[in-house]
Amino acid sequence: MLGAIIGDIVGSRFEWHNHKDKEFELFTEDCRLTDDSIMTLAVAKALMETENAMESVASRQERNSEYYVLLEKMSIQHMQAFGRRFPDCGFSRAFYQWIISDNPQPYHSFGNGAAMRISPVAYVGRTQKEIQHFSETVTGVSHNHAEGLKGAEATATVIFMARKGASKDEIKNRIADEYYPLDRIRDSYRFTTDCQATVPQAIEAFLESTSFEDAIRNAVSIGGDSDTLAAIAGALAEAFYGIPEPIKERALSYFDAELLSVYEDWVRFIKYINQ
Repeated sequence: MLGAIIGDIVGSRFEWHNHKDKEFELFTEDCRLTDDSIMTLAVAKALMETENAMESVASRQERNSEYYVLLEKMSIQHMQAFGRRFPDCGFSRAFYQWIISDNPQPYHSFGNGAAMRISPVAYVGRTQKEIQHFSETVTGVSHNHAEGLKGAEATATVIFMARKGASKDEIKNRIADEYYPLDRIRDSYRFTTDCQATVPQAIEAFLESTSFEDAIRNAVSIGGDSDTLAAIAGALAEAFYGIPEPIKERALSYFDAELLSVYEDWVRFIKYINQ
């Protein structure tokens, strides 16, 4: 999850001022957490609350329909709560209306928000089937268009495969067979907030990388929606490479006390469910 947030922080200053080069200072005073980070933390909170209530790991129970109903409820609750606390972090107009609605409903979106917030599910799902259920549940509360659901699932699938030790060739073949063609397509990319254009670019940025930091730099160098591209690529790279400690420490300095508490709870939670 932190990889997504680091990508968001690094890419935040380039979203409207693209830097199509890999040479730049990684962190500056102009960097910040945007909606990508806030919603990622909200999803993590929803997953923790659901698991704490259902105790599927402790009891070794299957995650049944009741589990996913609660996860849907928790996703809405925490995305709205986090979004209302940070109203100026960069939400689209449509999603912000969802955040402040008294009766939030999915609105057939295929925006990047579907993929940029999904990374936590890949650390909780135990099988590919569960990853698909988690992704559909969390995404469908707002981004229920087929392309939005596909973008989130493809992102979660790459993270899950990387965590399980898959090679880049195995990941690329899986994504090309089931989700998107991948063939160094960055030259055709233009600014867009659509999953079907952005997610393949972020995956390619990861596949072409040599390290966690290199994946972030690749994503920023594409241009366009830099913070979201880097957030998605960062989430993938974290699962494959891990995160260098100095980069982790620098990124955490951008968190306020409440967000840092959520992150620390998440670290403890992941250790518990994977013990």
